[in-house]
Amino acid sequence: MSDPGDNRKADAPVLRLADVIRDVKNAAADRDDVVVELREASRTRLELLAAELAPVFGEVPADIDLFDFTISSGLQPRLWIDAVSHVAMGRDRRTYRFVKDTRRGRVVLAEAAAIGPVAQQVARYVAERIIDRERLLDGSAEPALHGLVRPEHAETPEASADNGWRSFLSGLGLVAAGALVGLIASVMALWDRLMASFGS
Repeated sequence: MSDPGDNRKADAPVLRLADVIRDVKNAAADRDDVVVELREASRTRLELLAAELAPVFGEVPADIDLFDFTISSGLQPRLWIDAVSHVAMGRDRRTYRFVKDTRRGRVVLAEAAAIGPVAQQVARYVAERIIDRERLLDGSAEPALHGLVRPEHAETPEASADNGWRSFLSGLGLVAAGALVGLIASVMALWDRLMASFGS
């Protein structure tokens, strides 16, 4: 007579490690396919934006090398405008985000689901950068920090050397005055002890 437990073992599928590994690899490949498809979709949307901006990119003078106008590959494709600004897709993979990296962090210059508003803002940004460059080359740009402006009449080396000695001597005088004040304060604080030691 056969045991009912033996029938259950014979009917159950045999669990093999190779089959489980194959199933895990298939699941990982499916996840990777989804990631690749999302990346490809983002890249395609950025290529559409680049095509929309192609006339603007084409009008930039060849001697201006401020701009990149390239789509980078990677986990998150980006349409680079220059070294500090780019367009990337938002978290929903449908929204265009035009951002600029600054010293204080990343600033969103434009964000929209449609290409038009972002393309307008990118074109405006390119125009502003070209105008800023022209102002800098013409010398009509104002410095960001007014303390960094050099005076029109620079001091002669002799005057600056004389000024250096004057600064050194005035600093030395301040140190000597401080030492004298410290000595007087010490004598006054310890006057009783000094008189007791001289009196005995």
